Amino acid sequence: MSDTRFNQPLGGNEMPRFAGPATMMRLPAQKTAEGLDACFVGVPIDIGSSNRSGTRHGPRQIRAESCMLRPYNMATRAKPFESLQVADIGDVAINTFDLKKTVGIIEAAYDEILSHDCIPLTLGGDHTLTLPILRAMKKKHGAVAMIHIDAHADINDEMFGEKIAHGTPFRRAVEEGLLDCGRTYQIGLRGSGYSPEDFDWPRQQGFTVIEAEKCWYKSMAPVMDEVRGRIGDRPVYLTYDIDSLDPAFAPGTGTVEVGGLSTWQALEIIRGCRGLNLVGGDLVEVSPPFDPSGNTALIGANFLFEMLCVLPGVQYG
Repeated sequence: MSDTRFNQPLGGNEMPRFAGPATMMRLPAQKTAEGLDACFVGVPIDIGSSNRSGTRHGPRQIRAESCMLRPYNMATRAKPFESLQVADIGDVAINTFDLKKTVGIIEAAYDEILSHDCIPLTLGGDHTLTLPILRAMKKKHGAVAMIHIDAHADINDEMFGEKIAHGTPFRRAVEEGLLDCGRTYQIGLRGSGYSPEDFDWPRQQGFTVIEAEKCWYKSMAPVMDEVRGRIGDRPVYLTYDIDSLDPAFAPGTGTVEVGGLSTWQALEIIRGCRGLNLVGGDLVEVSPPFDPSGNTALIGANFLFEMLCVLPGVQYG
């Protein structure tokens, strides 16, 4: 039985899944994070994208596809809605025409969320958004450990002469002291590059880089055992770029790369975060125009639910 003290997703037997509120998992909506243990929040941005645009539509499509999710995790026995107060607090009102202003708007929005001791789970949006979130996290938690799942390292110094874009957030994060570099993991990197520095630079900063080829045909559970042992009880941020998946699973993204992770490997990674002191997470780079089936957004919705299921305080049984 669900504890009525906590918000509940609207069930499929109460309202058809194609109807009802257009919130994440059809949860109650509220304007702020006040009184919440965790929240879903959208950042509909694609002005930091370098190739195919469309991620501004990601949060809305993820929410639409999330109507298929049910409140109990059958695999892990997590019951987040019986132990956490969760709501959808809507979207950050970004400036569609100015990326630099948008970055400031996002940081201020997350300062407000974190002031309520609420753990934000973000629906992206291009990967630029993680930089201002990490800036807000630094003020709340200090430099955080990070688990970054992606096809790309996102450590470019510049893109078209700009210091802030979706391919630069973790170079800026290192420079600004936002990350505990010795406890930062990048998993799933692959594809062609400009030079060995694309993957070597993060290693030089202390990151552990696990390229996709090292993951082929393998369970990710041993990797996550190592991650938990290294990070311990340090605050840790989880950022998941949907292009970490092979395009056979997730074609709806802007910068696809062959030879990626499978959905079951992704689930092992996210579920392997159980027990960590997760202070936030995001799911980025879903671009609905490139997957009319909605499957990429559906995967994104499932991954966000799995993130919710491993947050501190979730009960199991």
